Amino acid sequence: MTEPKKQHPRGTLALLGAVALAAAAVGGGTAYVFQELAGGDAVSTASTGAHVVPAAKKGDVRAIAAAVAPSVVEIDATLGNGSSTGSGVIVGDGGEVVTNNHVVAGASSIKVGTSGGKQYEAEVVGTDSAKDLALIRLRGASGLHAAQFGDSDGVRVGDAVVAIGSPEGLTGTVTSGIVSALHRDVTVPTDQGQGQGQGQGSDGRWPFRFDGRQFNGDPGSSTTTYQAIQTDAALNPGNSGGALIDANGAVIGINSAMYSTRSRSPSASSAGSIGLGFAIPSNTVTSDLARLRSGSTD
Repeated sequence: MTEPKKQHPRGTLALLGAVALAAAAVGGGTAYVFQELAGGDAVSTASTGAHVVPAAKKGDVRAIAAAVAPSVVEIDATLGNGSSTGSGVIVGDGGEVVTNNHVVAGASSIKVGTSGGKQYEAEVVGTDSAKDLALIRLRGASGLHAAQFGDSDGVRVGDAVVAIGSPEGLTGTVTSGIVSALHRDVTVPTDQGQGQGQGQGSDGRWPFRFDGRQFNGDPGSSTTTYQAIQTDAALNPGNSGGALIDANGAVIGINSAMYSTRSRSPSASSAGSIGLGFAIPSNTVTSDLARLRSGSTD
């Protein structure tokens, strides 16, 4: 995916969509279970302050990684003209996994690997291109460790965060940082033709617009805009769909896009994180699950 380079006052920059984003710390509240009206697996949902890790381990990256890594998977999708690599978060012990739509859009087959080394074939249950979300189901899976989702409305700038995903196919990679900003308008394509290569655009990168500028190519005329959580945790290709986690171990976002420098090489893997990443808030994800479970493919 080679694009004409765009000049920026601070140097040549590119946005990569396959990312691993960090999650934000939040405080106060109790845990509860959110059952979708459409049925299916319950989604474990933590209100602000519920502890997935022990209270004494709040903010401990090692403890958070140990608790949440089993809930994050690697996704490899076969496309008509290539492949797509990304991440996903387990939302039901029966094999449901939420990821970005651009990771699996147009896939003819999907393979999923867990942190424990198990491999599964998967099928798309539903997609929502307007939110860049998709739900897939692992065939023959049981006893999986579902993630606990937190209240993204409780996230504040400066909260500590941890990211888990599979950048460049490196399953279970953990990074950390803070929440840099909230309510960032990120615009991505809704056209399935864009979902190619590393979970990104046809040139290996996922094109999108931010702050009035265009990165990684042209997102096209069919786009959608969502308000994202911005983080400085290191995000790299292959982390799209991974977990954005708060200091208590609750998922407060789904990784969706990254901003990075890029060398002269046309290879997507030559680009690296500069600490500008974006995630879809967890409340957007949980509110969309009933629709995804219904089999919608919009």
